[in-house]
Amino acid sequence: MLMLLAVFVPILAGVLVLALKNLKENRGVLTGCFTAVLAAEAVLVILAVMGGGSVTLWKLTDTITLGLKIDKVGSLFAVLTSVMWLLAGIHSTSYMKHEHDEQRFYGFYLIVVGVLAGLDFSADLITMYVFYEMMTLTSLPLVLHELTKEAIHAGLKYLFYSVAGAFLALFGIFFLANVCGNLQFTAGGVVTPDMIAGKEGLLLFAVFAMIVGFGTKAGMFPLHGWLPTAHPVAPAPASAVLSGVITKAGVIAIIRVVYFIVGPVMIRGTWVQYAWMVLALLTVFMGSMLAYREKVMKKRFAYSTVSQVSYVLFGLSLLEPTAFVGALCHVVFHSVIKDALFLFAGAVIVRTGWTRIEQLRGLGRIMPKALAFYTLAALALIGIPPASGFVSKWYLATGSLASGTGALGFIGPVILLISALLTAGYLLPIMIQGYFPGQDFDGQEIKERGLEGKEPEPAMLVPIGILGIASLLLGCFPGPLIAFARSVAEMVL
Repeated sequence: MLMLLAVFVPILAGVLVLALKNLKENRGVLTGCFTAVLAAEAVLVILAVMGGGSVTLWKLTDTITLGLKIDKVGSLFAVLTSVMWLLAGIHSTSYMKHEHDEQRFYGFYLIVVGVLAGLDFSADLITMYVFYEMMTLTSLPLVLHELTKEAIHAGLKYLFYSVAGAFLALFGIFFLANVCGNLQFTAGGVVTPDMIAGKEGLLLFAVFAMIVGFGTKAGMFPLHGWLPTAHPVAPAPASAVLSGVITKAGVIAIIRVVYFIVGPVMIRGTWVQYAWMVLALLTVFMGSMLAYREKVMKKRFAYSTVSQVSYVLFGLSLLEPTAFVGALCHVVFHSVIKDALFLFAGAVIVRTGWTRIEQLRGLGRIMPKALAFYTLAALALIGIPPASGFVSKWYLATGSLASGTGALGFIGPVILLISALLTAGYLLPIMIQGYFPGQDFDGQEIKERGLEGKEPEPAMLVPIGILGIASLLLGCFPGPLIAFARSVAEMVL
């Protein structure tokens, strides 16, 4: 029951917000109800995870049903999604009063979190695919929100890339449904050698198509182009969840396919594994390099997401327990960190109107607390100990060296280190120029506009602070998360 409520309460609430036009006349009621639903969603998800269970939603045919089930992987992603959605939602109650069509934004924002809960709790591949497609359609209005020429272009690009990726994945689903019938998620996979006898080559092609298809949402090369276009044009709270949470929908979909349907044994040592590793490492390096060269703040953070989510995909591609632990940890750490960075960007835009990196000199005079929280998140993403990013990257590197994947197992840590240096190169200058703008900086614009010491409103600053501090504390005390990730690794490998 709680699982159903976690899925359908926010969806119904979002539909009501869109339908009740008079809500926009009382902003206090609108934002209060919006925040209350998000808080209730976080509580419902946590209670559902604690209670466990499964439920059948709809029996389409004798062999195809839509159902939900609580397991460890789905629980991790669902709790992470609900908490990140709540914090970004609180931030949006301050950010969106400076935007138009606030009610529409809140309505779709609520619908998407319910759809994501359904995706995370899916019991089988068909159910997950249904919610995956619903996620694309319901999150599109968040990208289109500004309705500018750039936003419409970005929204169409997001839609076309997502649909193309989903169709690639659909081919794999058709093949798997034909050869094994049972598409229920089972740790270690349901495909056996007898099922695919004589069809081994087609199986590998189908799995690779699904990895590339679902990898589209995770921003993996070659279908990554939508991400740096779509994220910057959306309102900052939407950019935060698009980057920190929705990209992880591609990650959980790949985990389900490789570790719960096909089984890692079926692709270990094949061309699929090595091609997947190459694409992930190429994306890690390419994303970091493009972020380093980018001058627009939100677009720089978007390119960073292209790189950092492929850290996760690289860890998964190794099919090795230590690397799997690092990948699951980085799912959490990246979500926390990237939400912090995008919410910080939103606060800067609202407070100053600045969008480019070179404009941020002297930012510490305007919002020193927010910049301090940004610094914590930036250091964590770079991987400086004891912040959280160091922990996941350590496990990824050691897992790569122990994976037995030949030269790629040694090239992987080298690419990760190069990416970490580039990450420092594109994140640290914002902090350094913000606090130490140089002797030639007089801060005349800051003084003339009366911005000095003007921190963001509490509704903006508090979520940034929680996420910034969490990015440090999760690295200082990673034990529970590592133990949880190890238990999942033991289950699927």
